Amino acid sequence: MLTTDVSAKSKYQKEDVDRFALYHKIEAITSVPWYYLAAVDQYERSIRKTQKDLPEEKGLVGIYYSPRQWVGPLNPNLNDTNPATIALFEGIGLDGNGDGKAERENDEDVLYTFAHYLQSYGFDEENLKIGLWEYYQRDKTVDIILGMAKVYKEYQTLSLNERAFPVPLNANYSYRNTWGDRRGFGGLRIHEGTDIFADYGVPVRATTYGVVEVAGWNRFGGWRVGIRDLNNVYHYYAHLKGFEKGIGKGSVVKPGQVIGYVGSSGYGPPGTQGKFPPHLHYGMYRDNGFSEWSFDPYPYLRAWERLERIKNRK
Repeated sequence: MLTTDVSAKSKYQKEDVDRFALYHKIEAITSVPWYYLAAVDQYERSIRKTQKDLPEEKGLVGIYYSPRQWVGPLNPNLNDTNPATIALFEGIGLDGNGDGKAERENDEDVLYTFAHYLQSYGFDEENLKIGLWEYYQRDKTVDIILGMAKVYKEYQTLSLNERAFPVPLNANYSYRNTWGDRRGFGGLRIHEGTDIFADYGVPVRATTYGVVEVAGWNRFGGWRVGIRDLNNVYHYYAHLKGFEKGIGKGSVVKPGQVIGYVGSSGYGPPGTQGKFPPHLHYGMYRDNGFSEWSFDPYPYLRAWERLERIKNRK
C-alpha cells in the first residue's frame, strides 16, 4: 500500500511540474498570465468530476470542448484537425504547438485555444473577467476562477495539496458524525455539516489552501467564514466567536492558518450568542457549474486529523 501511495504521489507531482511548464509556455506565447490559465484548467477539471456527461480528461489539461465546438457548427467532419477548414466553419480549435494540426485532445492545442480566446479581451483582470463571463455566462463561475487564480498567484506553485484539521490537535475538542441530523430552527431541515465541540476561543483554522468568499453574519450560522479551495469545494465555518484579524472577503489562506475562534453565535439577529454550547459547525459543499450541494465532511475530518497526528510525530 505504501509503495502504491508513493507512486501515486510521484505521478501527481510530475503532472504538476508538467502542467506548470505548459502554463508558462502558453503565457509566453499569448501574454495571458499563467495563473489564470491554471485556474480555468483546475476549475474545468473539477467540473468533469461532477458532471456525468463530461468525459474524464486524458491528458494534463482539463478544459473541455465538444467535437462540434472544436470543428465548427456546420463542419461535416467532426474529426477535422485542419486549422484552415476549422476556421472556415467557425470552429474554435487552434494549432498551439505548431505541428500544423488543431487536435481537440492535444494539451497544447486546447490550452492555447482557450488562452487565445482570453487574449482577445485583454490581459488585466477586469478584461479577463469579461472574457470569462462571456464564455461561462455565470457570475459564480467567474468568481471561483478568479479566486483560484489569486491563490496560484500568491504561492507561485501548483503543489498546494496539504490539509489541516480545523482546530489544534492539542485543544480540548470532540466530534462525531452529525451530517444529516434533523434541525428545527428556521424550519425543519437537515444538518449539513459536522459539529466540533470545543471551548470558547479555541482557534479555528483553514483546512486547505483557498480564498475567503464570505466573512460575516448569517442568522443560522452566526459569525461565519466561507472558503473556496482549489478543488472547487466550499468550506463553511460557522458559530464563530469572531474572526482573526485580516480575515475578510478575498483573503488568501493556507492550511493551519487561524481564521477565527470557536463560539456559540447564531440562531438570531446579528450578535446573538449562547443559544447552544460552543462549537464549530464545519460544512463542505461541491459546485458542478450549475448548482451547489452539501456532502458529509466527517470522513475528511477523520483523515485530516489522522494525517496531522502522523505529521506531528515525525
